[in-house]
Amino acid sequence: MLTELRSGDRRAFDRLLPLVYAELREIARRTRRRWDADDSMNTTALVHEAYLRLAGTSAMAWEDRPHFMCVAARAMRQILLDHVKRRQAAKRGAGTRPVPLHEIEVALSTGPDPTDAGADALIALDEALQRLQTHDPRQTRIVECRFFGGMTIDDTAVALGVSPATVKRGWAMAQAWLYRELARSSGSEP
Repeated sequence: MLTELRSGDRRAFDRLLPLVYAELREIARRTRRRWDADDSMNTTALVHEAYLRLAGTSAMAWEDRPHFMCVAARAMRQILLDHVKRRQAAKRGAGTRPVPLHEIEVALSTGPDPTDAGADALIALDEALQRLQTHDPRQTRIVECRFFGGMTIDDTAVALGVSPATVKRGWAMAQAWLYRELARSSGSEP
């Protein structure tokens, strides 16, 4: 089916969805747990929104299943980020407050957070990821696959076309870089 997609057969995408739907729901469930403290966007809605975004992409050059899942995880991250930003803007106007590093650590380690701190922490993480993108795009993709997509090291390696050792090194380096960046931007740097 991926070959059919690359050759421009848009109907192949509709046939692909039922084959990967359960995996997409699992990615959506894990991603939602990290990003969304309330039930205003459920897992099914997130999968369907991701489907619409993926179906609307003009270049469907997915190489294999892990690569497709990596792209789907990125789409879900962006959908939920947009959702959180809209919700935050509606609550407080357009601005967000600076987030202390300890709140970011709590949000990332515990999953859902019933307070606004979780949403602010995840927005801060996304902003740090955007800065990481300018320094090392591969590390950003590794974070998207591992953290947001819940992919294994091996699946991430296949999706990115690198060795598992490269993924392990990149994952460790990205975590350290993000921690330093978030500490600096929150004013918690020692």
